Amino acid sequence: MDRVKGEGGLRVADLPEATVGAITLHANEGVTLVDQAQPNHTLLSRYDSRDGGLHPLQRAPKVRLGRIQPRNREQTFALDLLLDPAVALITLVGKAGTGKTLLALAAGLHQVADERLYDRLLVTRPVIPLGKEIGFLPGDLEEKMGPWMQPIIDNLEFLLGGGDEGGSGGGSQAGGRQAQRGPRNSWSDLKGMGLLEVEAISYIRGRSIPRQYMVVDEAQNLTPHEVKTIVTRVGQGTKIVLTGDPYQIDNPYVDAESNGLTWLVERFKGQPLAGHVSLMRGERSELAELAANLL
Repeated sequence: MDRVKGEGGLRVADLPEATVGAITLHANEGVTLVDQAQPNHTLLSRYDSRDGGLHPLQRAPKVRLGRIQPRNREQTFALDLLLDPAVALITLVGKAGTGKTLLALAAGLHQVADERLYDRLLVTRPVIPLGKEIGFLPGDLEEKMGPWMQPIIDNLEFLLGGGDEGGSGGGSQAGGRQAQRGPRNSWSDLKGMGLLEVEAISYIRGRSIPRQYMVVDEAQNLTPHEVKTIVTRVGQGTKIVLTGDPYQIDNPYVDAESNGLTWLVERFKGQPLAGHVSLMRGERSELAELAANLL
């Protein structure tokens, strides 16, 4: 642990066989080092397949993303990958409430608006309903996409200052309404400046997407063919993040084993350009975590 932290890395091949055992590490896999004398003393690191070494996390402990900070070990691993421009493909898998979408959007906003590493944050998700269809939706494309993209908008509003801020503290009712409109205006401003784009996944074929931070939400509802189509749209300088829960699938033509997200994770396992994290602990609320485990 001292060598990994003090020297910036330690080759796995240099570790005693008794320490490593029969463990096989994949590229960009998160590794927790534990002090045998003091089990509560741990160090989070990441395996780099290019030099065969373990390196301490560089980004997650140092970057503040406004209201967002990792709450557990897996979220810390995920955030470190999301903030690393050298890892072009990230897959985040986990049950409801583990923070998959929120972490991906927070890291994307930071790198687009603050660090200017990417020209735009592009967010998309498949248009597949939960339950029966409600029929025709009026309006133009943006108005039709509104109900489908509302979960994304909710997360963006939270990241840009929504939630309980401005709604309490003795302000006037008019002031409270104005504060509630602020977050929506904020993400609308990002769209107006060309820093944020929310679009339907149906129209992505044929596009080339350079220098963008791309988030594909609910990717477990996509087929392997659709995932291949999306990932092959990625141009130079683009990072793509796919999130989803393989056990909450609304597409009747795929299941937990055959969906595009699970397929992608397996096909890219061990690739230096890709990273994967399985988020285990729900952080949305105590009730949401209990429901995800019991129901």
